[in-house]
Amino acid sequence: MTLPQEASAAQGSDQLTAPRLICAPNLIFDVTAVRAAVDTGISSDKSAADIRATTVAVLKDANASGRQAIEAAFLSDPFAAGPTTAAYAYLTDCIVREVFRVATTYLHPLPTPTDAERLSVLAVGGYGRSEMAPYSDVDLLFLTPYKITGWAESTIESMLYIFWDLHLKVGHSSRTVKDCLRLGREDYTIRTALLENRYICGDSDLAETLEQRLWAELFTGTGADFVEAKLQERAERHLKQGGQRYVVEPNVKEGKGGLRDLQTLFWIAKYVNDVREPADLVGIGVYRQDEYDRFREAEEFLTAVRCHLHILADRAMDQLTFDMQVEIAARLGYTDHDGRRAVEHFMQDYFRHATMVGELTRILLTALEATHAKRAPMLQGLFRRRRKVKPGYQIVHNRLDIEDPSTFFDDRLNMLRIFEEALRTGYLIHPDAMREISAHIDLIDDTFREDPEANRIFMDLLLKHGNPERALRRMNELGVLSAFVPEFAPVVAMMQFNMYHHYTVDEHTIQCISTLAQIERGELVEELPVASRILENGVNRRVLYAALFLHDIGKGRPEDHSVLGAQIARRVAPRFGLKKEEAETVEWLVRYHLLMSDIAQKRDISDPRTVRDFAKAVKNQKRLDLLTVLTVCDIRGVGPGVWNNWKAQLLRGLYRETSNALAGGLEDLNRDSRENEAKRALRDALSDWPSKELRAEVARHYGPYWQGLPTATHVVFAKLLRDITDKDVRIDLHPDDDRDATRVAFAIADHPGIFARLTGALALVGANVVDARTYTSKDGYATAVFWVQDIEGHPFAANRLPRLERMIQRTLKGEVVAQQELVGRDKLKKRERPFNVPTSISFDNEGSEIYTIIEVDTRDRPGLLFDLARTMANSNVYVASAVIATYGEQVVDTFYVKDMFGLKFHSDARRTSLENKLRQAIDAGRQRALSE
Repeated sequence: MTLPQEASAAQGSDQLTAPRLICAPNLIFDVTAVRAAVDTGISSDKSAADIRATTVAVLKDANASGRQAIEAAFLSDPFAAGPTTAAYAYLTDCIVREVFRVATTYLHPLPTPTDAERLSVLAVGGYGRSEMAPYSDVDLLFLTPYKITGWAESTIESMLYIFWDLHLKVGHSSRTVKDCLRLGREDYTIRTALLENRYICGDSDLAETLEQRLWAELFTGTGADFVEAKLQERAERHLKQGGQRYVVEPNVKEGKGGLRDLQTLFWIAKYVNDVREPADLVGIGVYRQDEYDRFREAEEFLTAVRCHLHILADRAMDQLTFDMQVEIAARLGYTDHDGRRAVEHFMQDYFRHATMVGELTRILLTALEATHAKRAPMLQGLFRRRRKVKPGYQIVHNRLDIEDPSTFFDDRLNMLRIFEEALRTGYLIHPDAMREISAHIDLIDDTFREDPEANRIFMDLLLKHGNPERALRRMNELGVLSAFVPEFAPVVAMMQFNMYHHYTVDEHTIQCISTLAQIERGELVEELPVASRILENGVNRRVLYAALFLHDIGKGRPEDHSVLGAQIARRVAPRFGLKKEEAETVEWLVRYHLLMSDIAQKRDISDPRTVRDFAKAVKNQKRLDLLTVLTVCDIRGVGPGVWNNWKAQLLRGLYRETSNALAGGLEDLNRDSRENEAKRALRDALSDWPSKELRAEVARHYGPYWQGLPTATHVVFAKLLRDITDKDVRIDLHPDDDRDATRVAFAIADHPGIFARLTGALALVGANVVDARTYTSKDGYATAVFWVQDIEGHPFAANRLPRLERMIQRTLKGEVVAQQELVGRDKLKKRERPFNVPTSISFDNEGSEIYTIIEVDTRDRPGLLFDLARTMANSNVYVASAVIATYGEQVVDTFYVKDMFGLKFHSDARRTSLENKLRQAIDAGRQRALSE
């Protein structure tokens, strides 16, 4: 938006009136009143310091009043971003002009200036576009005709002092016209800023000279270089911001699909075509009117979000953090409905606009290639022979295009065939072809969706070409996927408001399918040996790809998404051409796609009952294989860093035990056989021990000890217990690379509440417990082992282990009281506070032969496990093992417990009493964590 320009700083207030401001100009800055107040105050001032102080006092009040007026008007019209940013720019213009007037009239008057003593003040950058968020930088160019004079230097210095006293964040440069041209040639950032220069006050002829010479001597004829520089800058910026459009806490300005991308489009168009307004892009044929309308919608939406961000943070802030998402959604009028929170509806709109920015970028780049303002892309794999395209297609600028759009869509199936042709030949689809596809989206109707040939083509896109994610992502962005599979439409751009999922639901689905394709291509053999072997041995790929595509399709509704997704799969799978048995398997996989992950991460898989129950659920090896691959892809598709060795170890163990059970019979799963095997393995590992000591070690432990731990841990405990006394506290800390965790083993005289004391000691050193086992030996010693990770989810660095051990020792000896020390540390960060996780506590007496399983599903925080363990200790509950599964802000702590008599919790009254105590501990801890 361009505001009217003054010819000089002395013009009256009527010349300052600007269209499309969020409120009346005089409410933003009353030029006449402010000028009168400044003049009246200065009339009694004797020194330059007094003049500056008076000016600052008046302008500070005027600035505060103007900002209040803008903010109030914006709150009443929260999507009016253009008028709001124009208003902030207008307010800043008025301040700059008044400061210039004071500097040149009172502080450094110059009755008879020479030609060299001219000064022009220009806005550059975003301020030059007259687009300012509430806390945007004030970027100024002080322009002089020749080398800067003493008068100009003094004037600029005085102006800057006043700006700084006003607490304006001013970025400034003092240059001659010649300097601007020279520096613009050397630096594309400076060249971009100069592209958007706007005269504010001072010598207008000088500003006009700069503008003419920039276009005559710098901009004209250098379009291709400028385009390449800006696109390179854009690519680097995206990489720095994570390289993804669908990150959960996007940067509104710098992220992919953000405001900077829109600005880059306009910079390029302005530089190459000398357009003055984005609307001019329609006139020169770059955009159609509907595309330009979407440009404006995206710009207005993203700018509104950024302005609200600044106001809420009371500073310049562009990262859309979780806590800000909730507040901005409320400001913009979003509400909870259809089983989803207001913030999720808001972020879905955000990502839809970000996607549109990507489409607009492709369109502009195509136009530039057509005029040779941008170099066409190099062929991927230059020396790889490309397949010849089929009739109806052509290659334009190394991309697949439609030969004759007027006849191409006579065969409606070409809406899908073009994506298969792109995969078959390896070419990217030309943006012109994409525009035609979008324009013909209404060809996809119910008849089209039910067409067996259309569904065959769709399944071939998934199955035949090795990289289905490329076709799916483009189909999704163009709306083809939602049109062809309407059941998929609700999850497009759907954000899941939690700290676990990194992507929107549709992008997560595509990431999962991409992972499956990578496994099939043999790219993940080392990372995923089990899944790779399963696919190498052969599975029903139609079932697997269809199930992955549909596994989260039920999300975003009040119902359980697995149940709803299975119902949708029952309808959709036959439409895709799957046979009855295949469709039933797809439905089962969608219904139980979380089963294996839940069992592996929330249950003790060393307990034979766990494996037996899981084996009964999957029924056969075929389903186990399919579910294993689907589970691996699902977890890896959540986001970077979510898949790790710990999860891999758990899933491999569950797969191996279940596969053996299905092959050998469920009756082979019993505790006695496991115990005998474990004792035999320990004897082999400690074959150098005296036989008497070895017999004593084997005899000192009860059955669960042998069944619940690997041989390596049995060896560690044997060494810790050797010659131990009741006064000893023995600890072994060791990185367990196979599990991406640090193993912490304790041997200590047993006493009530030992598990709680150990969890408190670990909480104090900032260790996140991911698994725990505790056993009591027959001679009265507690053998407890914890697998822990640091705050980043990694094993603790080796150089940190000695300090960890010292702190743990101090806590266990009573030198440090965990309950007191954790009070100040058990806090939630501000950005993590908006997440609400309802607490669910369940008791299961069937999942284990000898323990009651207590599952606590609630909001995670640093001291939670300690609070739960302490509550159970105070209730005389013996904790044999704990399995901790963390999903972002949500945690599921599973405890295998007995009462003080070694029995399960059968009494309803006792279970209810314990549940109430656990809830009280959770609620008290939550209040403590949320307190300032």
